[in-house]
Amino acid sequence: MAACEVRRVTGVGLAVNVALSLLKGAAGFLANSQAVLADGVHSLSDVSTDVAVLVGVRYWSKPPDTGHPHGHRRIETLVALGIGVVLVVVAVGLAYRALATMRQEHAAPPGWLALGAALLSIAGKEALYRWTVRAGKRIRSPALIANAWHHRSDALSSIPVAIAVAGAKLRPGWQFLDHVGAVVVSVFIFVVAARIVAPLVQELMDAGSSQRDRERITEIAAGTAGVEVVHAVRTRRLGSALAVDLHILVDGQMTVRRGHEIAEQVTEHLLAEGPDVVDVVVHLEPRGSLAESEVRLPEAGGEP
Repeated sequence: MAACEVRRVTGVGLAVNVALSLLKGAAGFLANSQAVLADGVHSLSDVSTDVAVLVGVRYWSKPPDTGHPHGHRRIETLVALGIGVVLVVVAVGLAYRALATMRQEHAAPPGWLALGAALLSIAGKEALYRWTVRAGKRIRSPALIANAWHHRSDALSSIPVAIAVAGAKLRPGWQFLDHVGAVVVSVFIFVVAARIVAPLVQELMDAGSSQRDRERITEIAAGTAGVEVVHAVRTRRLGSALAVDLHILVDGQMTVRRGHEIAEQVTEHLLAEGPDVVDVVVHLEPRGSLAESEVRLPEAGGEP
């Protein structure tokens, strides 16, 4: 179901991005605007990331197998990271071109066609961002959310483009604003890229979940009948999901069968109620096997 939603939303985004990249590219060329032309290239980079999501979802949605017992969700992380890297490359390239040609004189000031293309891009890409990010949050897809921010970066970048084109058109002596607008575009793109890449790098380094999520996991496990103490809670991200490893202390006099039943109940509760939990490993220990100071050690594997 989630994979179908990703395909549907991304397919619409792909169609919109192709149309906008062609429109802004043509408008920038015909109306003599570097900023709008740069914005068209940015939209073209959106097309590449849309394709990456459409291809990637075929793989990360596959169920676990013998070679990948935890599933293929890290592919989604890699796709989202790839989107961030593409954004960085685009930002650097656009900034370099704008600065390198800052002193070049335009044959003519940018035309009103360029301004119209920029305004249309702002409206279209902001609407696409809102729709895509809602879907991404609903199905908890980091790749879809990253792609949504790619859409918004296009909308935001078109604002200084519109201002630069209007200023250069109204005051021909201010044609340098067109180049400044292209530089501002690149800064927007770079900031978005940094926000996308940073948490994904942490995930690939097996960083755990937030303190709030670990406390919720502990609360759910401790609320299971028969569990006396929960400790050594460890988590790691698998794409948009969490794998959990924890220890529970139970009455040392109970049967092995009963202890196993309690561990199974803890697993069921975490899968049903936990924060995006998809895999659970429960270590069963008899009460008294650890000192109180040991079971109260800070939990490992996550952000504070």
